[in-house]
Amino acid sequence: MSTVLVPLPDHDFDITEVAVPWRLLTDAGHQVVFATQTGAVPAGDPKLADGVIFGRLGADDEPKAFYRALLDDPAFGEPLVWGDLDVASFDALLLPGGHAPGMRQYLGNHALQQQVVAFWTLDRPVAAICHGVLVLARSVDPGTGRSVLAGHRTTSLTKWQERLAYYLTAWRLGRYYRTYPAYVQDEVTAALGPDGTFERGPLGSKRGTATDDSAAFVVVDGRYVSARWPGDAYLLAKELLAQLAA
Repeated sequence: MSTVLVPLPDHDFDITEVAVPWRLLTDAGHQVVFATQTGAVPAGDPKLADGVIFGRLGADDEPKAFYRALLDDPAFGEPLVWGDLDVASFDALLLPGGHAPGMRQYLGNHALQQQVVAFWTLDRPVAAICHGVLVLARSVDPGTGRSVLAGHRTTSLTKWQERLAYYLTAWRLGRYYRTYPAYVQDEVTAALGPDGTFERGPLGSKRGTATDDSAAFVVVDGRYVSARWPGDAYLLAKELLAQLAA
């Protein structure tokens, strides 16, 4: 059995990107440990459970059921503290995403970034999805002065996805889908440097499921696995399971 660390903000994380990997990892016998900035019990973005706008754009039914089950997990109700983590005690790191304002606590925290750098140097499996890739992009190795992603292959929330979601909802939700002025893809691409590669993946809005990965897209670069959005969450979890099995 492996132990997987999942840092989270106090609120507004994407429920699919947390609950789906949690379900698949725990069903496979692995332990998932959560951590927040001060040990506060985290909460997902409520709009994703409600459907965002007119019941559309939110999480699918199965991930919502997983999230309800997750709320009863003792590990979820007793998270560790980012600054107190001994990252060497974990076998893998999972960085979920989310785009609502509460995500800034997690995406821009220097203490968490230092812990991510420390884990990255252990050469153990790391998985990141959507805005979670920004945590890696912003985690700068003090030895090189560059992001830990520099020179690697990755995907993340793409510019077309971020633009489309914003244009569809801005009339009602304002900048709900624009967490930062810069697009995620642009910031991640800059962190990769001239030797890295950003992979956009296919266009389309269909989501992968537990039994059908045909619409999903992930990038596997050695022990690092990345994905774009909640529609890739099942495949990301499966690839992380393969990394742990190896």
